[in-house]
Amino acid sequence: MTGRMTDSTIDGRDLTIRHATMADAAALAAIEAACFPPAEAADPDAIRARLVAYPECFWLLCDDSDDADGTIVAFVNGFATDRRDLTDDMYDDASQHDPHGAWQMIFGVDTAPASQHRGYASRLMRRVIADARAAGRLGLVLTCKDRLVGFYARFGYVDEGVSGSTHGGVVWHQMRLTF
Repeated sequence: MTGRMTDSTIDGRDLTIRHATMADAAALAAIEAACFPPAEAADPDAIRARLVAYPECFWLLCDDSDDADGTIVAFVNGFATDRRDLTDDMYDDASQHDPHGAWQMIFGVDTAPASQHRGYASRLMRRVIADARAAGRLGLVLTCKDRLVGFYARFGYVDEGVSGSTHGGVVWHQMRLTF
């Protein structure tokens, strides 16, 4: 589905959650580059490959206010798989996506810098969790830096400790939300 999924208002802005299309690729790549250091960010080619393989696993929060005209302010992406743990090879191999996979992996939770600290990522994460539950998944898995463990714990994610991932040369914590 690429149409509107949810309408709400935060900070007086009209917001819509929708899935991505290929037309969103450049905007998504720009937000990704602004949110992560180059070693950690998905490059434009990786974003496009992901959009080809699993556009339904991109959730976009768009500002539909008159002056924003549908601007993407935040997004979450990742794919579904039967593998229990998020591993580095998943980031660059979109072909591993299994639409019927047991686990929803989360590769990135990105909020455009000008839109951060307004509750947008939280609003989007709640939708992703609800959609994963509705799809019959066992739960969701993500990795995050130490400073974000508390943020994800608020949604029910449990810190499983330091991940085997070395993506971008960083230490990550693997977090799991099991339904």
